[in-house]
Amino acid sequence: MYHLLVSLLGLVAGTTYAAPVPDASGISNLRNGPPPGCLTVGATGQHHTVRAALSALGSSSSPACIYVARGTYKEQIVIDYKGALTLYGETSDTSSYQANGVTITHTISSDDAGTLDDSATLRVRSSDFKMYNINVVNGYGPGKQALALSADASHLGFYGCQFHGYQDTVFTKSGTQFFSKCLIQGSVDYIFGGGSAWFNQCDIRSNGPGYITASGRSVADNSWLAFDRCTITGTSGVDLKEKVFLGRPWRPLARVIYQNSDLSDIVSPKGWSPMAQGATPLFYEFKNTGAGSNTLKRDFLSPIAAAATRESVLGNDVAKWVDARY
Repeated sequence: MYHLLVSLLGLVAGTTYAAPVPDASGISNLRNGPPPGCLTVGATGQHHTVRAALSALGSSSSPACIYVARGTYKEQIVIDYKGALTLYGETSDTSSYQANGVTITHTISSDDAGTLDDSATLRVRSSDFKMYNINVVNGYGPGKQALALSADASHLGFYGCQFHGYQDTVFTKSGTQFFSKCLIQGSVDYIFGGGSAWFNQCDIRSNGPGYITASGRSVADNSWLAFDRCTITGTSGVDLKEKVFLGRPWRPLARVIYQNSDLSDIVSPKGWSPMAQGATPLFYEFKNTGAGSNTLKRDFLSPIAAAATRESVLGNDVAKWVDARY
């Protein structure tokens, strides 16, 4: 009934939907029009900004979606919708971030914004949110904390997205998040927070010397930052050989794992760095490859007998909210 309803709503709204073309993996590789029932954003859309489309949703709690047409949108966005919400970006290849046509960008530091969260280009405070093929940028650069994303809710999924910043790019503040086939770029503590996040087949790129992660786990909870089948490397043209640490503990009981991933020569032989006073972090590496994967000189490395599972990191209900195609 719901799918019939949103189809009718799409017709009423005057939207058109170009059926995606499936590739060999079964994942549709073309999205150049809105799925039925989605509000539309763009030069010829119902709304010209994402914020306007979010405002149009009002106080409803019904499942909703927003389609964003190709373009650069200079705005800050807060997601606090009461129901399940999906944002779709225009792309010619939904299975990757490389062909994304939509960029949401803003430039502000936490000092100028007043708080760390308020510097975020995209701030998600609603559970059951999904986003596909959209680039999110905080263009502030070195010197101050400046978020691209603040993820402050549970059951958040980011698929084929890009997140660009320098210090504190992605804040997994609380809850549970799943990132798949995404690009995340930064230099200092650019993936950090106290939530539990799983990074599946993501490209993690440092654009300067520094630290990839800063786990905020401070009590014996289930908080993890887990990287599975990811690629850890530097941005093109920057010499970072052995100048990047896999992480440091923002809070005393930090917990991070890199598994089945390709670690390039940007990774320091020491691997991990101290930060929080008196920290007893759990830093794991399991079956990684690449020039930076040798663990003989590692500091703070903890033993682990097997790879972490999505269920152990994100909860036993993970199959209910993660997009199975990814």
